[in-house]
Amino acid sequence: MTRDTGRSPADAVACTGLVHAFGATRAVDGLDLTVRQGEVFGLLGPNGAGKTTVIRCLTTLLPVPAGTVRVFGHDAARERMAVRRLLGYVPQQLSADAGLTGRENVALFARVFDVPRRERAERVAQALAAVGLTDAADRLAATCSGGMVRRLELAQALVSAPRLLILDEPTIGLDPIARTGVWDHIEAVRAATGMTVLVTTHSMDEADQYCDRVALMHRGRIRALGTPAELREGLGARRRAAGAAADTPPTLEDVFRDVAGSGLDDEAGDFRDVRSTRRTARRVG
Repeated sequence: MTRDTGRSPADAVACTGLVHAFGATRAVDGLDLTVRQGEVFGLLGPNGAGKTTVIRCLTTLLPVPAGTVRVFGHDAARERMAVRRLLGYVPQQLSADAGLTGRENVALFARVFDVPRRERAERVAQALAAVGLTDAADRLAATCSGGMVRRLELAQALVSAPRLLILDEPTIGLDPIARTGVWDHIEAVRAATGMTVLVTTHSMDEADQYCDRVALMHRGRIRALGTPAELREGLGARRRAAGAAADTPPTLEDVFRDVAGSGLDDEAGDFRDVRSTRRTARRVG
């Protein structure tokens, strides 16, 4: 029997006591996490902190061996198809096919997500319009810039009209102008639909600017949770209490360093993680 957590079924995400191990390594170690409906929530942490494992449990790509994961009240372990129908997912790895046009890529995802055939053409057009790619819809993805490819992948995730959009390092490898463009489109869709957004990012500036709340993970657990302002103010208060000299106000990056400490060398993920991230950055750059 699932224990009562006191959380509302209206929460977009509710994880309680989530544990996931790979052999003797606990990637996620008793995680409790709630994402409120309609917010932009940032899941931050060093490589190897457990963020991607959490995302894969949420998207039902990994089982939930211990604890519970609920998406809008649906159990990710027992109602996998119901959960999948609520999600849009943009992974770190490229998901667009270079040999297809933008329209063809989005249409393929419409079929995968069982968008009714009579609605597909209109939904594909709406998704492309939402990310500003109507004029480039019939170009091959191979001819698009890195920023356009990321927007195309966003359209792929949006074509099913998800209630929860999950973005895993959505702006990796992009220049500042392209990053801003991607976020502008995410914000516009969210404002129009009320969609919830869960994002992982290593850009503290992005998290500070766009996230309503952030959670900082380290060694499989949540170490800090709150709005960016609350976390910055909390670190400043701890520094003052410790007698530190008044300096410039702390940034979210300072909070990240304070939470993660110096133990990053053994938390940097494995060779495949590094190779995959660098390959993605090269291809969209």
